[in-house]
Amino acid sequence: MNSLARLREAELALSEASRKYMQLSTQDMRALHYLIVAQRQSRSVTPSMIARHLRISAASTTKLLSRLEKGGHVVRHIHPTDRRAFVIEITPETAASAQETVGKIQSRRFSSAARLTSDERAVVQRFLDDMTEQISLRNAPWAQEPDPA
Repeated sequence: MNSLARLREAELALSEASRKYMQLSTQDMRALHYLIVAQRQSRSVTPSMIARHLRISAASTTKLLSRLEKGGHVVRHIHPTDRRAFVIEITPETAASAQETVGKIQSRRFSSAARLTSDERAVVQRFLDDMTEQISLRNAPWAQEPDPA
């Protein structure tokens, strides 16, 4: 458990340092991460998709996107099939900056995994998957949304 706590602390410190380096809020960084992942998967992202992912209102999403666009982090384009909508893309400069900061450090995780044998990786994966399930909100009735029916 101490090792997991240290891992979590290292992840938080890395996230905070990256956020400060890029001069962005936590919410801004979450939006950019979402856009990077979508770009790697060749998926178009609309403002409503960002709102759902971040669990924020349309108005908050508009403010967030305006702030990111003003900072040169994202661009809005007319949606290719729905001319009334926009798609949001991360700028190449911001994507490169994210890769140069957090990306390089995060990729070191693969080195840690690569040093394990196949059997060791299976044990670690089973342990992490089980822990994830154990702390899942599905197992916390007090955290469930009330049924509107």
